[in-house]
Amino acid sequence: MKNLTFYADYLGCQTEDEVFQFLIGNLKPSNRLWTYFVNWEKVLDGAREFELALNKLNYLIGKEDFDGEFRYLLKRNPDLVTAIPALVVRDGNKSKKFKILVDYKDKKLKYEDYDFTKKELTDEDIEKYLTFVKCTGLKDLISNRNISNFVDYMIGVEAGLDSNGRKNRGGSAMENIVDAFIQDLCNNNEARYLKEANANKIKATFGWNIPVDKSSRRYDFVIDNSKEIFLIETNFYGGGGSKLKSTAGEFRNLSDFLKSARKDLNQSIFELHRTTPEHQDYGINFVWITDGKGWTTTQAPLRETFDNNDYVFSLSMLERGILNHLILG
Repeated sequence: MKNLTFYADYLGCQTEDEVFQFLIGNLKPSNRLWTYFVNWEKVLDGAREFELALNKLNYLIGKEDFDGEFRYLLKRNPDLVTAIPALVVRDGNKSKKFKILVDYKDKKLKYEDYDFTKKELTDEDIEKYLTFVKCTGLKDLISNRNISNFVDYMIGVEAGLDSNGRKNRGGSAMENIVDAFIQDLCNNNEARYLKEANANKIKATFGWNIPVDKSSRRYDFVIDNSKEIFLIETNFYGGGGSKLKSTAGEFRNLSDFLKSARKDLNQSIFELHRTTPEHQDYGINFVWITDGKGWTTTQAPLRETFDNNDYVFSLSMLERGILNHLILG
């Protein structure tokens, strides 16, 4: 941490240890918004895609001669096959073609291809689909009336899949929270900002040439106060794990890379200044905003990055107005 006076002005801390303890001692317990739980619009849209087909498949529920009724239904409604994979296979790609390993016990791997995109079905096709329904356990669910309505079943499947997106929603929630602070700052002052911006977008919008440590680098936020550029990354960790250590290390290295570029190449190879003379002496700043109780059990890597980087903020610090102080001076 290179700017103790800067932190002390807003946090009332006198030493680097006190600033770090403020960060650790004021971590937020959660960043869960109401949108964290289930995105019902997405769930219902997913079920609606197959609703007509699912209502026809309800015909099979409880039938004693399942195999015969299945053949009868598909011969008269071949389009129903497109809905079958959605009942058991959700890989995020809405796949309808599969190469399935059907045998390996003799130490030779045997595969069979399943294609659920066919418009016209042969008897052989229908038998393969029947095998699929049997081997995936769907037949037992249907015959034993464990499923009473395929539309309701699909809503449950979609809701379960949507819960897998909670990790991404957690990251989005942190960005949304920080965005509220940045919007207020920029809307009420002479500052502009971008979300999810790479070097090309920053150049096109603000005119800054940002050095790139890796081609995929995209910053959560970029703020231009007409004198300097602020590159901001955000994340929230409710639990511990190795990811926290790697993230801290990544942002420590990124900070070093950007500081070196600003110091040594500000007016030359990386062209970190604007083309107009009045902007030639200004540079870039990196800000890491992180929070979450996960850091309480992984303090060492956070402390290393905190000691190294110029600006490591928490949500409590943002509440104190520290971001406004940094951007507006």
